[in-house]
Formats: sequence, C-alpha cells, structure tokens
Amino acid sequence: MEWDIAEKELCKVKVTSNGENELVTVKGNSDKFECIGVGTDAAVFRFVHTPNYAFKVYSNDKLGKIELETEVYLKLGKSEYFPEYYGRGINFLVISYEEGITLYDCLLKGIHIPKQVVEDVDSARNFVITRGLNPRDIHLKNILLHEGRAKLLDVSEYMKQGNDNRWEYLKEGYQEHYHLIDGKALPHWIIETVRKWYNNQAKSEGFNVQDFVKELLILFRTIG
Repeated sequence: MEWDIAEKELCKVKVTSNGENELVTVKGNSDKFECIGVGTDAAVFRFVHTPNYAFKVYSNDKLGKIELETEVYLKLGKSEYFPEYYGRGINFLVISYEEGITLYDCLLKGIHIPKQVVEDVDSARNFVITRGLNPRDIHLKNILLHEGRAKLLDVSEYMKQGNDNRWEYLKEGYQEHYHLIDGKALPHWIIETVRKWYNNQAKSEGFNVQDFVKELLILFRTIG
C-alpha cells in the first residue's frame, strides 16, 4: 500500500497512556514524520511521503478501541464533517489529514471562532445520529477550524451510550460568554486549569454549569 513506508517508521514510535484524562507520552523520532496531535488514547502522525494521510497510533493498552473506531468510521462513510477512513494496522488507523487549527489552539492564539463553527458542529451531531451513532466527547481539541468551517476529529466514543453534555456546555459558554475573551490569547495555564476543574467537577452529582461558569469568570478577570 501507499503507506508501507510510514508503517515501517511507526515501529520507531512508542505511545504510552498516562491515566484517565491525561495525554499520552510519545517516545521515538524520525526525520520522516512529525507528531501533529496527542490525545488520551493515541497520538497522530503525518509522514513526508504520505502527506495526505494521518496515522493515529494507539497506546498498547488501548488497542481495543481500534475496532470500535473503525466501525464508527464505516458507519459514518464519507462526510464533510469528518476525516475519511482509509484503513488500519495492528496499532493504528489511517485517515485523511485535515488542514486547520483546533479550537483549543484558537483560544491560545486569540484566533476568532466564528458562529458558523457552532452551527457546523450541531449539523455534524445531527448527521451522526442519523447513522445510528451517539456524538459524544466533543471538546476544544476535537474540533478543527479551517477557512471558517468546522470538522470533528475524534469519533472514538460514538459507540457509547449516554450524553456527556460536553458540547452542550461548550455551546452555552460560546453563546453567553465568548465575547468576553474573543480575540484574546489565553495563557496555557488558564486553559489547562479550566480543563482540570471541569474534569473534576463534572463527575460529581451536584455539578452545576452556571456555578462553574461564575468561577471561570472570576479567573478570566485576572487576565484583564
């Protein structure tokens, strides 16, 4: 296949998970590829010889998710909202490389996030539901902005049941409070503090998103 060279280079990479909600660790390197993203289960690489493909490499303890994610991509088929699925290996998936910047990095760099992005994510979620899947785990690092439009990058939880409400909270935050930080480059420590606060508090039965937002507004005032 066209990505045979890339598969050989992937043998030089070791991806290790670090627990729930923590990013994987990547060890190994090659002048033939670059790591373009990391998540809690896998890291994504792009290769010099196959620039149109992205290789999602899973940690050894998460290999069971490859089968599930493959099934999701096959059910989704070709869509303007998601990368295209091409195939899989022992510990990786091959999908199309998508240009753009994540919403997480938009906040870091002060790049404006247009309303169209919110509308695109809503449309993508509706499309997922029509395919008999459940659009979960939609957050800032899983949404890509390219030429004013959105694309969703991670479909690994779409076979799970229940609503984690992550998108609903993000959407509400955008509609009610984004104007307060629009165009401001937020410090990395603030975004990470918000992420950890959310992950800790959202697990509790008494979690209230309005109280959570009030705490965030106090924090944001510290950066003017």
